[in-house]
Amino acid sequence: MTWVSILFIVLGALAGGFVNGLAGTGTALFALGFLLVALDPISAVAVVSLMSVVTGIQGLWIVREALTRNVPRLMRFIIPGLLGVPVGISFLSFIDADTLKLIIGVLLIVYGGFFSFRANLPKFERRTPVLDAGIGLAGGVLGGMASLSGALPVIWCSMRPWPKAETRAVLQPFNIGVLFTTTVMLWWRGAYTSTTLTAFLIALPASLIAAQIGIAVFRRISDNTFRRLLIGLSLLLGLGILIRALF
Repeated sequence: MTWVSILFIVLGALAGGFVNGLAGTGTALFALGFLLVALDPISAVAVVSLMSVVTGIQGLWIVREALTRNVPRLMRFIIPGLLGVPVGISFLSFIDADTLKLIIGVLLIVYGGFFSFRANLPKFERRTPVLDAGIGLAGGVLGGMASLSGALPVIWCSMRPWPKAETRAVLQPFNIGVLFTTTVMLWWRGAYTSTTLTAFLIALPASLIAAQIGIAVFRRISDNTFRRLLIGLSLLLGLGILIRALF
C-alpha cells in the first residue's frame, strides 16, 4: 500500500468519523469518495461499513439516557429495518438499483433543498408507530438494495420536533444495526481480505479521533440546529447519490 493510498484512507476516515460523531449518520457520504481512490469499490464499502459500526459506538454512549427512555420507539425502526435488509438483497434481481438511487437522490434533494432555505422547519408531532415501522422497513430494504439505509430515516426524523439526543438515539443505532448486518454479509462473501483489514486498521484511529471532535460539536449545538444539520445532510446525500449515479 502506497503513502498516497494511506493518505486518502486517513482523509476518508477523518471526514467520515467527524460526520459520524456530529450527526450519527452520513459516514459513507463523506468517506467513500476518499477511500475509492485507494481501494476497489467492494473493499471501500467494507471498510466504511465496519468503520461506521465501530466508530458509532461512541455516539451511542452520549445518548444512552435518551436511548433507554425510548427503547420502544427505536424497536419500531430497527426491527423492521433489519428484516428489510435481506428483502432488499433479494429484490436486486428484479429492480434496477441505479434507477432506484436516482429516484431517492432526487427525493433527498427536493426535501433538503426546500427546507434548507426556509425559516420554519417541518413539524410533525403526533405519534405514528405504524409509519415509523414502515420507514424502518423501507430503510432496511433500501440498504440491502442500494446501500441507502439512512436516506428515509434521516428525512423522517428531521421532520419530528424531537430533542437532538432522541433523534440521534434512533438514527445511530438504526444505522449501526443495518451496517452491522451489511458487514456480516460482506464478510460472508469474502470482502474482508488482508488488504481490506489493513485499510480498516489504518482508518480506525483517525475515525475515532474525528468522531470525538464531531461529538464535541454535537454537544454544543441546539435541537433546531441539529434538525437543520440533518436537512442539510439530506441535500448533500442526494447530490452525492446523483453525482455517483450519473458520472
